[in-house]
Amino acid sequence: MTREQAHEILCGHVQSESLRNHCRAVEASMRRYAELGGHDVEAWGVVGLLHDFDYELYPVAPDHTRKGAEILRERGLDEESIGAILSHATWNQDEYPLNNPLRKTLFAVDELSGFITAVALVRPDRLEGMKPKSVKKKLKTASFAAAVSRDDIRQGAELLELSLDEHIANCIEALQNRAEVLGLA
Repeated sequence: MTREQAHEILCGHVQSESLRNHCRAVEASMRRYAELGGHDVEAWGVVGLLHDFDYELYPVAPDHTRKGAEILRERGLDEESIGAILSHATWNQDEYPLNNPLRKTLFAVDELSGFITAVALVRPDRLEGMKPKSVKKKLKTASFAAAVSRDDIRQGAELLELSLDEHIANCIEALQNRAEVLGLA
């Protein structure tokens, strides 16, 4: 599936610009990690772009991801990508474990990309000049972006065998490269 096809699916199923931008932010982080690891940048980007495309239609577990997987199969997305999308939700991890780089990376960047976006939205310069230290400071404030799982963010860095600082820096860089598209310039 091409990025254009994936973006069409996203926009056809997601009305919220905030959720669309979250998917675009995860796409950016996935593309960055694909580059760093020598993986298929386009395929990894599509996974990031589509990982939450079904959330508005099916916000309750386990329908979120499982109903979406059915739609994506009908649209011809490959099973490796569908398995990665299913694996980012903890309720699917018995059947779709975090056992390969694509799955580990999607899990690792999902919450963190959303958190970095939240941090950027409260900064006057948005993403410009953002450092891991700023993000880590906000991580310590439980009331800030309270719905974001700090445990998932820490586990994500561990899955990628990176320090939390390095993981945050990689995602910040990815989002900075797409700041204009994400409305965070």
